[in-house]
Parts: sequence; structure tokens; C-alpha cells
Amino acid sequence: MSIANLARRVVRALTPYQSARRIGGNGHVWLNANEAPLAYPFTIEGSRLNRYPECQPAAVVNGYAAYAGVEPEQVLVSRGADEAIELLIRTFCEAGQDQILICPPTYGMYAISAETCGVGIVELPLTVSRQPDWPAIADRLSDVKLVFLCSPNNPTGDLVGRGGLIALLEKARDRAIIVVDEAYIEFCPEASVVDLLARFPNLVVTRTLSKAFALAGIRCGFTLANPDIIAMLTKVIAPYPIPEPIAQIAAQALSPMGLELMQERVAELNLQKALIKTELTTLPCVREIFEDKGNFVLVRFVDGATVFAAMKAAGIILRDFSTKPGLENSIRITIGYRGEMDAVLAVLRDLPAPRL
Repeated sequence: MSIANLARRVVRALTPYQSARRIGGNGHVWLNANEAPLAYPFTIEGSRLNRYPECQPAAVVNGYAAYAGVEPEQVLVSRGADEAIELLIRTFCEAGQDQILICPPTYGMYAISAETCGVGIVELPLTVSRQPDWPAIADRLSDVKLVFLCSPNNPTGDLVGRGGLIALLEKARDRAIIVVDEAYIEFCPEASVVDLLARFPNLVVTRTLSKAFALAGIRCGFTLANPDIIAMLTKVIAPYPIPEPIAQIAAQALSPMGLELMQERVAELNLQKALIKTELTTLPCVREIFEDKGNFVLVRFVDGATVFAAMKAAGIILRDFSTKPGLENSIRITIGYRGEMDAVLAVLRDLPAPRL
């Protein structure tokens, strides 16, 4: 008997999330993981490394609370927002009994986390306007414990409509928890729904330092929620989730200097995004440009396979979403700095004219 047969049946059948590093690829321009193009100049002081870290480092919790405009008791720090997603499912869903609801195409880890926890998944695709199907979600609230909404949505870049969200939160009171994933919110901070936490105890917002803060490598994320929800999650989280070096770097990122640097780089990336979108509209190989509220832009090409192959041959690694429902011939381009964007455009301009 193979040792693999000892694993849970759901794990044996599971297709793991295909992260950018798992997919791999040979290239010198990496624009497939929505990472920031440059690292930040933070340092680590090593004299405390012989001690276990705090479960919830006060400097990080307080720093993020101040940044997000909430109270410290509304903040939980975790190993990236991915751990926050899994913690919510493990805390509020009974294996083999409860379900979550997702709106594909969207971030794949909602479904992966539910599957690994033995929790069911209700899928209600986005509407033609790429909004959650609010009436359909409301009709399923008695069937689910958690609703995951991504805003800006990965990979389409759309924002969740505020009016629809508020109506859903009202209908879901005492029935379900609505989770809004704001991993990319620094690129459109005016669209955050954190202010709604004061009105709706069933709202949860997840955040990360991986994108705008350029700290994908340290895996540091946040859950913002009602203190009662945070207290429940604290029961489930690992005893030492945030290593001491990570806490030190995160605290520096949330300092006035760190926040100023983040905002400067966000402004630069938003500028590069606007420039490449303008150029893309002039290219005959481009059929549709999706919304652009994150640090990426999803593009539907006339022939996505040809574009992806040409980029790969040029050493440019992008993310292909053409197998996802409604995203045929669509490729996601992470926004980098000017030289990287120029390299992408050079490949697209050299493509032979598409046969329409």
C-alpha cells in the first residue's frame, strides 16, 4: 500500500493551488504573481531570536490598526492573508456539514482552503458586469457560513459594488459572515469597506503586506473584524504564527517612513498601469482590457496562446487565465516598472497581425 493512501480522501483528490512559484518558468521579467518590482530597505535586529515571538506582536497590531483606522482589538496578524482565509473556514465551518460561497472567477485559495478543511463550496459566478450576483447570494445565505468577495477582484480587477455589499450585509445579519478580501486596496484606497466594520458585526476584511508594501517574501497578512470574531480566530491560530524577524520588518513597513515609501511606489505603479493601458488600446492583438484597480491588468487577446508563448520565449513570465470560465484568451500582466512594461509592449508590437 502506498503511504499516500493514508492521507484523507479529499487531500488525495485535491489539485493544489497553482502559485506563481509552483508553476515556475524560465525568465528574467517576472510579471505573473502581482508582486512589487522592488524590495524595501528594512533591517533585522537579531538579539531576540533565541526567544519565541509574541503570538500577536503589539508593534505590528498597533501599527496596522492605526494605518487601517480600526482599534487594535479588531486586528489579527497571520502568515499572509492565505492563513486568514483558512482560519476563518476552520473557525466557523463544520467539516462535512457547512459550506462557503465564492464568485468565480476569483482568487483560488478560497476553494482550496475549503476543500482541505472538508467544507463544501457554493459557486455563483460573477454577472456579465463582473459583479457578485447579489440576489442569488442572498437566496443562498441559509446554506452557507462564509461568503468570500475579492475587491479588487483577482484576476478581473473589479471592485465589489458598495450598495450591493451593504444590502447583503443587512440580509446576512446573524446568518453568515461576509469576507471582503482587500489584498490590493492600496491601489485604490478610497474603495475600502473597512468603515463598514462599525456598522456590521458580520463583516470581515482581509489585508496583506504582499502587494503594495512589497513584502510578499515575509508572508504577513491581517484580518480586520469585530472583536468577537478576532477572539474566536485567536483560539484557532498557531501559538507563534509571526516569526520575530517578520514582526520587525512589518513594524518598519507600518512606520511613517514605511507608509510614505509605500504610497510613493503605489503612485509610480499606478502611473505605469495607466501608461500601459493606453498603449494596449492601440494594439490589434488586444480584444478587451479588464478593470485595473489592482497592481495588474487582465487582458483578453485575439489569440492568448500565441501571446503567452511569445512572452515566454522573450523571458517574460505572465499568468494565463484562459482556462477560467469567461476568460478565454485572457492573460494577467503584473504592473512593474517602466523597463519591464516596455519589454512587454515590445513583444506585443512584434506579433504578426492577428487573423480576425
